[in-house]
Amino acid sequence: MRPEVSCLRCVPLAILLLGFSAARGQDSSAELTQKDSAPTFQSKVNVVLVPVVVRDSHGRAIPDLTKDDFQLFDKGKLQTIASFSIQKRGTITVPAASSSSTVTAAEAAAAPQVVAPDRYVAYLFDDLNVTAGDLMNAKKAATAHMAKGLAASNRAAIYTTSGRNSLDFTDDKQKLEDAIAKIQMQTLYQHVGRECPDLTYYWADLVVNKNDQQALNVAAQEAMVCMNLPTLAMAQPMAQAAAQRELSVGEQGTRVTLSVLKNAIRRMSAMPGQRLLVLASPGFLAQTSEAINDKADILDAAARANVMINTLNVRGLFTTNMDASQEGAYSPAMQQYISQYFSASATATEDVLAELAEGTGGTFFHNNNDLNEGFARVGAAPEVSYVLGFSPLVLKPDGSFHRLKVSVVNRKDMQIQARRGYYALKHASNAEEDAKADIHDAIFSREEMHDIPLDLQTQFFKTDATSAKLTILAKVDLRRLRFKKLDGRNNDELAVVSVLFDRNGNYVTGMTKTVTMKLRDETLARLTSGITVKTSFDVKPGAYVVRLVVRDAEGQAMAAQNGAVEIP
Repeated sequence: MRPEVSCLRCVPLAILLLGFSAARGQDSSAELTQKDSAPTFQSKVNVVLVPVVVRDSHGRAIPDLTKDDFQLFDKGKLQTIASFSIQKRGTITVPAASSSSTVTAAEAAAAPQVVAPDRYVAYLFDDLNVTAGDLMNAKKAATAHMAKGLAASNRAAIYTTSGRNSLDFTDDKQKLEDAIAKIQMQTLYQHVGRECPDLTYYWADLVVNKNDQQALNVAAQEAMVCMNLPTLAMAQPMAQAAAQRELSVGEQGTRVTLSVLKNAIRRMSAMPGQRLLVLASPGFLAQTSEAINDKADILDAAARANVMINTLNVRGLFTTNMDASQEGAYSPAMQQYISQYFSASATATEDVLAELAEGTGGTFFHNNNDLNEGFARVGAAPEVSYVLGFSPLVLKPDGSFHRLKVSVVNRKDMQIQARRGYYALKHASNAEEDAKADIHDAIFSREEMHDIPLDLQTQFFKTDATSAKLTILAKVDLRRLRFKKLDGRNNDELAVVSVLFDRNGNYVTGMTKTVTMKLRDETLARLTSGITVKTSFDVKPGAYVVRLVVRDAEGQAMAAQNGAVEIP
């Protein structure tokens, strides 16, 4: 038998419980109508979010800064900081939602306590660009790191740039270690052993795209030696062809790597809590116009999803010294040129790791062979970080790059890590896109909002041993809404989104109820205690985190509330 909700008797049930068919009619004279749809999550708003970490001279995150301590410049112009939030490392508690159910007292007592995960760390191993030796060292250090275990409210995932041997978010230490053990170097976008001539993607880019004659001549001289060619003229076409092959493979490898990064951030944006992405990579070149735009998109997506990116250069200390067999084959001048190109290549491929970390307020661990220490550092978020939000004073939808600068006033000897810039949209957003973005950000956050008074209740009953019906009741107080008066009616529209996450924070299901209100004055006066929107789900027994978000169209006010429910 379905339990009654005695606290909701103050107005007629046909108006209150909008899940009833009587309230779903589309008659234009109806005062309340409802439309159900599955939620579509997008993240696109006009507010630019800038993650910032401020450290003192000893490298410790500074915890006591306020909005007034910061200045933010867009293309050199001082901006007004419209939003300011502090992200602190620690446990976020999610209370159990008030509920009624048909389970027995013994079943309820036997149910385990709901522990809502609050921190998600995705370890992304770059198996496309790494060498076998560097990957082996990284796996060993990562396994030792995982052996220390996870806090009860933490979840970790293992991803690879090749897409192979991945593991979604879990708190199972053994599964994490097994997933790391299965990772292998992939040779799809790199060659194994020495080529003739042996060019890097950076070197090949100089030859083909930059038309660097010296780079071509050095490559041709290497081809003369390794191919035993008599003249430079014969060797140059060979060097050109080798550079073109390396360039094509390198560009495709970068394209795939950045695409995987985008997808990882998109996946993390659906996790309701603190989010950290650890990229373990030797670095890769990303300097084509397509790659530069992709990097900007990644930084933008990471900022909007509050994903911090920590990067670890698994190559450790890098050397350009040739082995003994090579040293005898080239003149001292040739050896110097080749070493210079390999050194410049290492620096260029490392730049993208630095940019991803610094642009999201993360940590960049490099030039160090102690990968155990490296994973310890990049696996931990700073104690405190800040997110500054601003709406650009003048923002043309032309896709141009806007360089950002963040400073802290009246403070000295501080290290500031902040997003370096963003690209403007290529077309103006609209109200519908903004609403979807607002709801997306609210759904996948743990922050509660109370612009609209909201009460969350749950009901459930077991239909059989393996199934249950879970109902979420959202009681919305209408007195703070900004209705639009039209044709003698009070008009507004509510989006009521109910979402369930499992114990690992994975999205399970959700529903959007769009409630259209065209209320007469007497009806609005009668609804002093608000309306209740009912959403029901068929679920399996288990622990769930409930996230309820309400947004009204006219005033763009929002409410968000968390709850937890355990179905034995």
